[in-house]
Amino acid sequence: MALKNMEDLVALCKRRGFIFQSADIYGGLKGVYDWGPIGVELKNNVKREWWSAMVYNRDDVEGLDAAILTNKLVLRYSGHEDTFSDPLVDCKKCKMRMREDKLKEKGVCDYCGSTDLTEPRPFNLMFKTTVGPIVDDESYAYLRPETAQGIFTNFKNVMDTTSRKIPFGIAQIGKAFRNEITPRNFIFRVRELEQMELEFFVKPGEDEQWHKYWIDTRKKFWISMGLSEENLHFEVHKKEDLSHYSKATTDICYRYPHGIDEMEGIANRTDFDLGSHTKNQSELGITAKVKNNQHSISEFSYTDVATGQKFVPFVIEPSAGVERSCLALICEAYTEETLDNGETRIVLKFKKNIAPIKAAVIPLAKNNDQLVSKATEIKNELQSLGIGRIAFENTGNIGKAYRKHDEIGTPLCITVDFETLEQNPQTVTVRNRDTMEQIRVPVSEIASYIQDFYKK
Repeated sequence: MALKNMEDLVALCKRRGFIFQSADIYGGLKGVYDWGPIGVELKNNVKREWWSAMVYNRDDVEGLDAAILTNKLVLRYSGHEDTFSDPLVDCKKCKMRMREDKLKEKGVCDYCGSTDLTEPRPFNLMFKTTVGPIVDDESYAYLRPETAQGIFTNFKNVMDTTSRKIPFGIAQIGKAFRNEITPRNFIFRVRELEQMELEFFVKPGEDEQWHKYWIDTRKKFWISMGLSEENLHFEVHKKEDLSHYSKATTDICYRYPHGIDEMEGIANRTDFDLGSHTKNQSELGITAKVKNNQHSISEFSYTDVATGQKFVPFVIEPSAGVERSCLALICEAYTEETLDNGETRIVLKFKKNIAPIKAAVIPLAKNNDQLVSKATEIKNELQSLGIGRIAFENTGNIGKAYRKHDEIGTPLCITVDFETLEQNPQTVTVRNRDTMEQIRVPVSEIASYIQDFYKK
């Protein structure tokens, strides 16, 4: 049986150390979450898989890690100061604030049912902060609302230092900040988020075929990560719903407990971003140096060596939210099974490559020095293989240990028992998460067994 509601998932995530409400001892901070010991492993594994697919396994993409603090002019000329907003309404009766376009029923307050709402007004989502010791109208910057602009402003730097030719991409994983009016649905819509974003630069006229290519490529990626095709949906934005920079956008959506919603957007941004920064320079007549330390100076055009044609590249942008991706993967993995004895077990059936814990080593009795010593020895050997985190579970209760590792998605549990000490050669019990089958494996072969398991 699959996951039915978000409440069960939230409870599991807190109970097993995936995700905590940030600063919960002080009542929390709405829309901000902390990733616990298990969650951070899952998150890192997902990001690692994305980076491998986008950068390591391709010959046409470079990586970048741009700053979070963003010069205000970058976001002014990218259009974010004017357009990065949501429609805000207030309920005059209960005083709650909501996004007008996300109301459950148009014109009706989600909280008290009143129809006495204010007219919608644009609310800019960017976080502003001061820079330096003087606080005035000019001493501010923004926490970036997306990772994309750091890529665009570094386009020429990457071109100059790597000698890349169009088509090529720049990939980045990093934090972004959005002052959401109503954060909701657990980690789906939050104020501090992380993005996995690629800006892929192409020749104008070839943008539509590259847009289709990236939609197909990203679909294959998510299926390879364990998401079922029946839970994936593709939403093509209508012309009137497109972002200010977009010629065409297709969202890869997932069937979450709260409904079908966006996990990754793949946008054809045309030459809007590079063109906007270039236009700013041209209009101001800036070519060689910064005027009043205010404006960018790089002309973001590209010259085709073969034809001599000069153009501003179009951009195809696959942009996925880390939190939304992890949420989808947890939902997909969540399984409730009724055992032969009538008991129910919860198990997260993650694919091996993203499982937070790769294996757990468990001494059968926590007070037996020989068992603990042998288990520690095995754990250290497996950890040195470099396949990911190996847990040492010294609780003394094998049933609870198995239940815990089922719930956090550990593919293998290795039990060091009294037979291990008595046998010659020594063996341990290896339990498979999905089948619950147990086999004896010689201690001398356990490292190669684990390596082979993760190579398949």
